[in-house]
Amino acid sequence: MDTERHPTPNHTVAILSRGDAAARRDATSKDGRFVDVFEALAAVGVKGHPVIYDESFADPVREQLLAVDGVLVWVNPIQDGRNRAGLDALLRDVAAQGVWVSTHPDVILKMGTKEVLYGTRSMGWGSDTALYQSAAAMRTELPTRLAAGPRVIKRNRGNGGQGVWKVEKLTTSPMIKVLDATKDAPEELTLDDFLRRCAEYFENGNVIDQAYQPRLSEGVTRCYMAGDRCAGFGHHKVRALVESPAARSEAGPRLYTSNTDPRFQRLRRLMEDEWTPQLTSLLDIARGDLPAIWDADFMLGPVQADGSDSYVLGEINVSSVHPYPSEAPTEIARRVADRLQFKL
Repeated sequence: MDTERHPTPNHTVAILSRGDAAARRDATSKDGRFVDVFEALAAVGVKGHPVIYDESFADPVREQLLAVDGVLVWVNPIQDGRNRAGLDALLRDVAAQGVWVSTHPDVILKMGTKEVLYGTRSMGWGSDTALYQSAAAMRTELPTRLAAGPRVIKRNRGNGGQGVWKVEKLTTSPMIKVLDATKDAPEELTLDDFLRRCAEYFENGNVIDQAYQPRLSEGVTRCYMAGDRCAGFGHHKVRALVESPAARSEAGPRLYTSNTDPRFQRLRRLMEDEWTPQLTSLLDIARGDLPAIWDADFMLGPVQADGSDSYVLGEINVSSVHPYPSEAPTEIARRVADRLQFKL
């Protein structure tokens, strides 16, 4: 990427996040979660403005967004019982009027939902993955897949483990065992009871069924991307969907590191040189429309013939990637400068 080209100094970008009226009134670029992004933008000649969104004051937010050249969006798909339906309509509107939006709602639908696991299952990061478009299809197909081993059920849109379950067949009972990713203890219940819990997932999307990865307890590596370039890594031992008390006791916070970390250079090469180009080709996403910041979570898959680890994609996050490695804001700013220059 050409880091010497910068937009003209009067280019402006909104950093949009969710909040209430008080947060909107008090928002500045000098404090809060995104100070480092504001500073990195200023270093490449882009002026950043904080914009707080809520459905109750969507109209003035729309006017703010129409007055800038671009928008960087940090809003969860589901939060406190609210979704992004109203915001996504607003973002589509301002984008249609020439404002660059990262990440555009249409790009989120392509790469930021769990359906991406099904759409890219043929790639090197893919695994045994099915898609259910209805509860009836799930009722018919899930038992056969459970006979081969544990599965992970995921609602199409969510964050923080919401709507993610480990499901397995019991050998001595017609019941199934399920573990909610947000809980510590599994339950035993009938398939019909479990399907009733999942019914709401089909109201606004599909359900993904992915083979459970036995090496999950070894940890998850998160690869942070700014457009098509790696912006750093995070790694941690997880508790979610891990049942072994010993493995759960090893769980800890995600530890962040730069894109030069020698442990992850093979993953970086795969992401930059192979998988991201394949992803954009498969999903018909232009390079310039890739998010300014996104991440991909990888579990370890089977050891390959040459002794190296394989990686299995668990999800891609694009709606509200935060926190991130300390080097990421610089990469985000370079991505913004590149995109605004291209926009001209």
